[in-house]
This record gives sequence, C-alpha cells and structure tokens, in this order.
Amino acid sequence: MVTLDNKHRYLQIAFNDTMQMARQVVPVIPQALNIFIEAGTPYIKREGLNGIRLMRQLWQGVIVADMKVADGAMEEVIMARQAGANAVTCLGSAPTPTLDFFIQTCKNNGILSMIDLIGVKDPLTILRPLKQPADVIVLHRGRDEEINKNKLIEYRHINRIRSKSPSLISVAGGVDIREARSAIFNGANIVVANLVNPESKLTGISLAGEIAVVAQKFLETIA
Repeated sequence: MVTLDNKHRYLQIAFNDTMQMARQVVPVIPQALNIFIEAGTPYIKREGLNGIRLMRQLWQGVIVADMKVADGAMEEVIMARQAGANAVTCLGSAPTPTLDFFIQTCKNNGILSMIDLIGVKDPLTILRPLKQPADVIVLHRGRDEEINKNKLIEYRHINRIRSKSPSLISVAGGVDIREARSAIFNGANIVVANLVNPESKLTGISLAGEIAVVAQKFLETIA
C-alpha cells in the first residue's frame, strides 16, 4: 500500500479526456514520488476501467481513480484496485454506511481512501460519524462552480478538519500555480491540477504548453 507523509506535499495531475491523450501526455510527466496521476471522472466514464489499465502501463507511481463512489463501495473499490489504481474517491455526500464500507474496503485492499467533499457545506457533519478516518479529505470546488469567479475554495475548513481528523487534505477545482501556492499556505498536502485544452475556460495545466516544465514549476511552488 502507498504510504503518504503528512510532512510532504504532492501534485495530482488529473486527466479528463481520452486514452489517446493519456498515451501522449503521461510519458512526458516526470516520474516523481510526489506526483500522482488521476483518472478523472469524465475520463473513466468515457474509457471505463481500461482507461485506468492504460495509465498503469504508462505510469509507475500513484494512480488515483476518481470514481466518486456513491453506493456499492466494496465492488467499486475492488474494481478500481484490480485495474491498477492506488487510490479511489468517494462522495462525501454518500450515506455514512457507504463511507464506512468504502474506507474499510480500501484498507483491506491496500488502497488509499479519498473522500470528496464537493457540494458539502460543513465537512464535520460528514466526518464525525465515521468509524475510522479516510486517508485523504478532498476540498473540491466543482467544474461548474469554477466558472463563477466568486466561488472560492473554502480553505477555512482545513484547520477544522485537522482538529478532528488525521487525514491529509487535498484541494481541487481550478488550481493553477497561484491557487496551488494558496492551498499550501493554508495547510493543504495535495493540490490537484486538471489538464485543460487551451480553448477551455477552466483553469489548470494547459495541454498547449510544456507539461513537464509546468509540472516542475508546480513542484517547486508546493515544496
């Protein structure tokens, strides 16, 4: 099982397009222990578990399957693990039994559990009832929310979560170099940057640029 260090900072690069794009881009990303590759939700819906299997062929490090599990946690975690994922996400808005099954199944299968708090107003209402903590809690400003420039990532929750949970904190949703700097300043452990097409209104790592160079700048920023 992958072990995360609370003292370290990590960059998670999210793929939301096609396997063809993954074939082109994954090989140019530096093979570093503090870089994770994410099979994003649109990527998995488009390509299925074969998309994760392809990433495993191309990437030796941590692969996050952004499944956003909402039910059937045991089956979905095992499917992702068998496809080659090292971490899986579950929706924080899922029922508490689902979250408990999810965390325990991840633990039993040597895979990191990540709870995604997209749309959750108060993280502690989700985290307090859990039988055991997840490995990672994700503060997530959704893609549709990202278009609204007044919708900010709620960093104020980081200290509240830390007061109740040993979980690492991940930040996602329109993260560029500037936002990554803010995330780390506010105590995050993991920053998630989406790969985005140059014509997109979304923020992240542009596919039109030198991805390896930008990834290195992210690492220098969050170090």
